[in-house]
Amino acid sequence: MATKTKSKPAGSLQMTKQLYQQQASKFQPKRNVLLNSLRAFWVGGTICLLGQAVQNMYIHFFGFTEKTASNPTVATLIFLSVLLTGLGVYDNIGQYAGAGSAVPVTGFANSIASAAIEHRSEGLVLGVGGNMFKLAGSVIVFGVVAAFVAGILKSLINMFF
Repeated sequence: MATKTKSKPAGSLQMTKQLYQQQASKFQPKRNVLLNSLRAFWVGGTICLLGQAVQNMYIHFFGFTEKTASNPTVATLIFLSVLLTGLGVYDNIGQYAGAGSAVPVTGFANSIASAAIEHRSEGLVLGVGGNMFKLAGSVIVFGVVAAFVAGILKSLINMFF
């Protein structure tokens, strides 16, 4: 039994990568860069303003110094971000604000919480733990390497100047 292969007719059109990209670009939505930038700016700024208000609350009501109030402030922002992610609100903020909600620490907390929520059906260890730290691992490694390089540079600068 011989298998038949279909041959292309002599005049058929072959889709090249460039032709495909031209055709696909016709159907892509146009991005309003100015509007997206304004949204990112005011939402990111509002998150930072909220962080400053929380820090001032820790300083004035709980007796923290400016230096010691930073850790509970970050923890509070992370808690609020994870809570809003669990309630499904932070995703709407992210859709509206783009990078304005992704750049602050709240965006990192949102991405980790989202991964944990998405994979919870696979179990606590392999689902939640395994998938949530796929994203966090690269960020933590980059942070440690960046801190190491900054420490080396600071030591060299202090040694020679």
